[in-house]
Parts: sequence; C-alpha cells; structure tokens
Amino acid sequence: MRKLTAFIALGAAFAAAPSHAADPITGRWVTPEKDSVITISKCGASYCGKLSKYLVPPEGGVDQRDVNNPNANLRKRKLLGISLLTGFKAEKDRWRGKIYDPRNGKTYKSFLKRKSTGVLEVKGCVGPFCQSQNWTRAK
Repeated sequence: MRKLTAFIALGAAFAAAPSHAADPITGRWVTPEKDSVITISKCGASYCGKLSKYLVPPEGGVDQRDVNNPNANLRKRKLLGISLLTGFKAEKDRWRGKIYDPRNGKTYKSFLKRKSTGVLEVKGCVGPFCQSQNWTRAK
C-alpha cells in the first residue's frame, strides 16, 4: 500500500510540474506599422488570425482587394476578414503555422511566441532565414 501511495504522490508531482507549453496567442493584435488589427482565434483543430480592422485605411480603401494573390480567382476578395495566419498549432514553447503577406501575395512558414502579456513575436521564414516583428495587444 505504501508503494502505491508513493507512486500516486510521484505521479501528482509530475502532473504539477511546470510545462513548457506554448503560451496562448488568442486575442486582438496590432501590427508594428499600427495600420491594422489581427484577431487570432480557434479555427477547427488549429488557430488562425484574420485581418479584422484597419487602423489606417489602405490605398484601395476599406474595400481593398487581394490583388497580389497568385491565385487569380482570389484577387477580387476583400482583404478585410481574410485569414493571414493559418494552421497554427502549439509546438513546445511556440506556435507553428503559415502566414500570408497580401503585400506580395506570398505565404511563408511562420512561428508565433508570446514575449509578454502584451507582445506577440511573429516570424516569417523562407528556408532557414526568418524575419521577426512584434505585435502588441490591441486595447
């Protein structure tokens, strides 16, 4: 009986040990240019981030279209409301997925990581080369 009690206590200690799980990324985030808000939420089995608000209207106005998309069928869709972040899943202490840049119509491998309560590090990568930017939590 003592062995069983010790085993249960040991199991409880491991269960209570701090995990290295990725911090939550959901919420509303302002891009570094302070021109738009991206809202990250659960999308099926993964997480996605949609362009939810313009803080500074783009050149084409609030009805700006996805004119640089390599898929001709998608070039007429409005940018407002589209998913720029797709397929994000927790991986150790960060999130892995894809990010779409409507300025050039390209999609990149991406990593997200919470730097603090109000800062989300966003990386876009081509092969081993990545560029980072920090998004701040929207108020």
